[in-house]
Amino acid sequence: MKRRTTLSLLAVLALAGQTGFARAEVSEVRIAQQYGISYLPLMWMEQNKLLEKHAAARGLGPIRVSWAKFAGGSVMNDALLSGSLDFASAGVAPAVTLWAKTRGTPLEVRLVSALSAMPMYLNTRNPNVKSIRDFTEKDKIALPAVKVSIQAVTLQMAAEKVFGEGQHGRLDAYTVTLAHPDAQAALLSGTSEVTAHFSSPPFQYQQLEKPGIHTVLNSYDVLGGPSTQNVVYATARFREANPKVYQAFQAALDEAVTAISKDKKAAAEFYLKVSRDKDTVQDILAMLNDPQVDFSPVPKNTTKYANFLNKVGAIKQKPASWKDLFFPEIHAQPGS
Repeated sequence: MKRRTTLSLLAVLALAGQTGFARAEVSEVRIAQQYGISYLPLMWMEQNKLLEKHAAARGLGPIRVSWAKFAGGSVMNDALLSGSLDFASAGVAPAVTLWAKTRGTPLEVRLVSALSAMPMYLNTRNPNVKSIRDFTEKDKIALPAVKVSIQAVTLQMAAEKVFGEGQHGRLDAYTVTLAHPDAQAALLSGTSEVTAHFSSPPFQYQQLEKPGIHTVLNSYDVLGGPSTQNVVYATARFREANPKVYQAFQAALDEAVTAISKDKKAAAEFYLKVSRDKDTVQDILAMLNDPQVDFSPVPKNTTKYANFLNKVGAIKQKPASWKDLFFPEIHAQPGS
């Protein structure tokens, strides 16, 4: 009787394993994204339930995926450290800042993948501002997070190039924190104290369609070429405890990037449907076809941000290469 009971128990356990009930990994994954077309791969993942699909393919059974939308990298970092997020997404600068802050600690954070390489434009409605030299205390430059967002750090890099070594914070006093949609509304209103907006697609292109708006700075000029704008990052603890979920996330992200690249018109239509943006398919498609825009997991110029942040004392850690920043699964890519 005892032997029969043991065999029955083994059979139940085997069946549980086959159906996904015997699960050592999480049954819910929490992901956050921000505003703008640079987060299109994550939007595609969410709407098409790609993580659920790839989790099931790895025998994880039903998995719940919770999505949140945040306005900036500093909020994203706080959520990841508090344990209320599993995968965060933000610009390279806030991600690298958290990498340095947590390196060698139980909450160590590393980057999972690049999302997109896109130029960021600093646009203004002030006709007297031809370069960043011309900003004064009468100007307010809106960006996602003062001093820590990728736009803020790129502006500091540009300031040091223009004003000289040690002058990276020269324009910080003119910056204000606003989510991209709010910053765009303020800039275009003509009445707000916000006279400039350092943003990302599609906002920057939409602004340039309005009379009186012009570009002061292109991030690619500051970085010396194409550079990753946004990345996904997570804690080492989560990756180690949930290897199949982590693999499923990577596979889902790769599928999303491939789909976007394969049919950009469909991707443009999808973006408008999900974002409820008032732009046209033709305008969004033109952005996606811009040769400077690239949805890719391959990191580009990420170490330039890390090295700058280290040089100015914003972070204490300095990566030996881009691979120090990223988890090993992406090391075979030709990153930088």
